[in-house]
Amino acid sequence: QVQLVESGGGLVQAGGSLRLSCAASGSILSTNFMGWYRQAPGKRRELVAGIYSSGSTNYADSVKGRFTISRANTKNTVHLQMDSLKPEDTAVYLCNAVWSTVAYWGQGTQVTVSS
Repeated sequence: QVQLVESGGGLVQAGGSLRLSCAASGSILSTNFMGWYRQAPGKRRELVAGIYSSGSTNYADSVKGRFTISRANTKNTVHLQMDSLKPEDTAVYLCNAVWSTVAYWGQGTQVTVSS
């Protein structure tokens, strides 16, 4: 059973930065996709950023130019660098990984951006 553990969330003022990390219990070299989703109260879960096995990335329009996703294969870790944070970025951020056709989720980490 693969486990994903997120860390790095917290409270930050608008304009600040946070770096989220997602550590996988298995090798991420064989993943098809790894991504960060977020879910705010009363809102649908949305994909924030994703990185494919090819190394290509995609971002939600709302975070383009502010967030950067990266992967450290030797550490089985995926990071999400979040800069210029806004109050509307407040949400629980969840790590997602897809091995073959099976998707795994972490428990999530809270990010709160104060105005």
